[in-house]
Amino acid sequence: MIPTRLTAALGIEQPVLLAPMDKVADARLASAVSAAGGLGLLGGGYCDREWLDEQLASVSRRVGCGFITWCLARNPELLDVALDHDPAAVFLSFGDPMPFADRIHDSGVPLLCQVCTVEEARRALDAGARVLVAQGGEAGGHGTGTRSTLTLVPELADLLAARSPDTLLVASGGVADGRGLAAALCLGADGVLMGSRLWASTEAAVSAAAQRRALASSGDDTVRQSVYDIVRAVDWPSHYTGRVLRNDFVRQWHGHEQKMREDLPRLQEVFKNAKDNDDYSIGNVIVGEAIGLIDELEPVKAIIDRVVREASSILVPT
Repeated sequence: MIPTRLTAALGIEQPVLLAPMDKVADARLASAVSAAGGLGLLGGGYCDREWLDEQLASVSRRVGCGFITWCLARNPELLDVALDHDPAAVFLSFGDPMPFADRIHDSGVPLLCQVCTVEEARRALDAGARVLVAQGGEAGGHGTGTRSTLTLVPELADLLAARSPDTLLVASGGVADGRGLAAALCLGADGVLMGSRLWASTEAAVSAAAQRRALASSGDDTVRQSVYDIVRAVDWPSHYTGRVLRNDFVRQWHGHEQKMREDLPRLQEVFKNAKDNDDYSIGNVIVGEAIGLIDELEPVKAIIDRVVREASSILVPT
């Protein structure tokens, strides 16, 4: 075990959190992470009530729940749905956490806020976040992509030391092994949030075809883009992009977004057919640059045990 302020505050054994990847982080994956000593977070992302009810009823361990903040603003009742299940934490990503902060604080549940910039960090502190999750641009999925984990984490560590020393810090983006965990702790973080490494696990709710394609890729094969938001008709604010694997669809349409919009009904049908048939030359595979550090699927417990063991040997060499 690597005890940190994070493990003490959240009542966990290992300073490892599961990224609340939309629907990938389901009851099975989140429960497996909590069972392995970390903290699983359900991927409530786009606020699908039916999915959330099903997953909250199916967890076998205590887990937290993540939401995209601007989506939760359209479905505020889902916060109460989550809080009624006494989650280990509520994780808010993107947008303004302030409208939900008092309700979360009043429930006694820790508020975790993912931040991509110093300004977002300051806003999360104003909202009383217990934990800031510093997301570097290396991460898979959505973010601003403007900062790297290597510089954002220590800058926020300095900010917290000066302004709010009791607030905890978690590093996110590019962490897939013990080297990443050790580096994050040395940079001033209290733990890490892992997405791609746990996406490539046997418990993840991910197509086997998507996992095979990703494991044959390197970090160079990923790109930040907006074409999948357009084809899925997901109204993300313009300053957020999503990191995915490059494929034929991305190569054709990245940089030609206006032409996409002019042909959207046809492209949406093409995309739907690709997803239905596990065709990831067109369908999206959401992973970060850390995919280049991953070469096999493993059970969650094996992943977390090895990451912690490797980090321990670096931090306290024998």
